Amino acid sequence: MTEFTKAHGNGNDFLIIDEWEGERVHDPSGFAEKYCDRRFGVGGDGVLFLRRPEDASNDLRMVLLQPDGGEAEMCGNGARCLVRYAVEEGYAQEGEEVHVETLAGVREAVCRDDEVRVEMGVPSFDADNVPARSDIVEEVIEGLEVTAVNTGVPHVVTFVENLDGVNVEEAAPPVRHADVFPEGANVNFVEKEDDAFRVRTFERGVESETLACGTGAVAVAAVARRLGKTDEDEVRVKTRGGLLTITFDEEETAYMRGSAVLVYEGETL
Repeated sequence: MTEFTKAHGNGNDFLIIDEWEGERVHDPSGFAEKYCDRRFGVGGDGVLFLRRPEDASNDLRMVLLQPDGGEAEMCGNGARCLVRYAVEEGYAQEGEEVHVETLAGVREAVCRDDEVRVEMGVPSFDADNVPARSDIVEEVIEGLEVTAVNTGVPHVVTFVENLDGVNVEEAAPPVRHADVFPEGANVNFVEKEDDAFRVRTFERGVESETLACGTGAVAVAAVARRLGKTDEDEVRVKTRGGLLTITFDEEETAYMRGSAVLVYEGETL
C-alpha cells in the first residue's frame, strides 16, 4: 500500500506521495496512469513525488508524473500544493523562502496560511526554447492566431471573443499536436474581462481541459503584456477553478500567487 495526500490549487488536483525517507514507488509512470484515472483510480491531474533535494543547498525536490505516465518539467499549481504539504509536514517553514528543485530549474516559494507564492522564471518567447519549429512564435495554426511561450513547459495562447462558446476538447488537440511543436504544447483560450483575463486550458499530458494551470496562467499574463493588452506588472488571471495573481519584477521574472488546499489523506491497495 502507498500512502498519499490529495491536494489542489484552484481545482488543479494532485496526489502527493511523500518519498522523503527514500522509499519510492516502484513504477511511478504506471502509478500515475492508474491512480489519476477518475473512474478506476483516485483521480487527479498528476502525481507529485516529494523527495529530498539533490543539491543540499535547496529544500525540496518535486517530481511530477502526469496521467499519461509522462514526466512534466514544471507545474506551478503542483509546486504550490507540494510546498503547502511540506510546510504542514515540517519539511519547510511557513513564511520562509523554500527552494524547490524541478526539471525546469530551482523555483523559490513562500507559504502563508493556505496561499503560496511561487517564482516561475522568466517566460521565453524564443522559438528554440518553446520549442517550436519556426522563426517566429506568433502565427496562425488551425485557424487560430496563437502566441507560443515557454513558462517552464510549452504553451500557446490565443485570444477569443466568446470564451464560453469555445469547444476546448475539439479545438485544442490539433494545436497541441501541431507539427510546429516537436514536444507538443498546452493550449490556452483567453478572453479579456474588465481588469482580468479569463482562461480555459487544455493540458498536455492530461490530454483534457483542467480547472486551472499555473504555467498557463503565467503564459496568459506574459502574452497579454507582450501583445499590449495590459501594461500592468500585476495581472489577474481567472481560471475555471479560481483566481491566480501573476506579478513581474524588473527582470521580467514571473511570480504566481494563489491558494493551495490539502483535501484528504488515503492509501492505495
